[in-house]
Amino acid sequence: MHRKALGRGLEALIPGAAVMDPAESKSDSVSMLSLEDVRPNPFQPRTRFDPQALEELSSSIKSTGVLQPVLVRKHVQGGYELVAGERRLKAAGMAGLDAIPAIVREVGDREMMELALVENLQREDLNPIDEAKAYQALVSKVGLTHDQVSERVGKQRSSVTNSLRLLGLPVEVQEMVSRGTLSAGHARALLGLDNAGDQLATARYVQAKGFSVRRTEALVARKLRRRHSRSAPARQSAYTEWETKLQQKFSTRVQIRAGRKGGIIEFEYYGSEDLERLLEAWGVVS
Repeated sequence: MHRKALGRGLEALIPGAAVMDPAESKSDSVSMLSLEDVRPNPFQPRTRFDPQALEELSSSIKSTGVLQPVLVRKHVQGGYELVAGERRLKAAGMAGLDAIPAIVREVGDREMMELALVENLQREDLNPIDEAKAYQALVSKVGLTHDQVSERVGKQRSSVTNSLRLLGLPVEVQEMVSRGTLSAGHARALLGLDNAGDQLATARYVQAKGFSVRRTEALVARKLRRRHSRSAPARQSAYTEWETKLQQKFSTRVQIRAGRKGGIIEFEYYGSEDLERLLEAWGVVS
């Protein structure tokens, strides 16, 4: 079942921090801090900020001020370090403000990393690759399981696992997705190709031609059909169609190997978490 977004995450990690509204947390005092005294969050997962969105936020801050305090912690070398609220901090600077309202908390590195990652994931405006890298950091650096990540960010576990699979694409393809010249849908279609060279060549072709996701899926399917036909000339065309449908449904590579009286259907998986995702989809485990 899809979990309601913001069900846990920041609020679960630091009670009252999900919205950081001083009116709702009397124990939190809001201080005005000089922008020059606030260092950026070193664990910020976002590599690109939408310039137009920042301009809009800056304009809003010019007219109404910063309505929601940022969250900071004291830095060992003096000043403060941002925990959450980097867009507000950047936009406040663009608006010409010298100071920003802030709540100061005692937060450790691990907790700070988790807060930064979860806050950005809950806002749902990360590009697909930054999102995948944020999930990866929660798993590899914070030590969460896919289920725990799913619970923190209010996403289905399968969504988290499928997002992580994008990091298996060549770096150049990931950059295309980060820039927005290819969508996550395009990237998922390219995962049907098991060769990095094929993935990159197809990505460049799709980008140059301006293919839709559907056309990209069809192109990948044709490539797979040609590959299969070369290895098995007498192969039934229906098998290829079924493979394509299965690949689209289960988001992984599928091969049907037919024999005289029977055959084998092979589903590829990419680690134990991905195997569990497939087993859940088949109803083997719940």
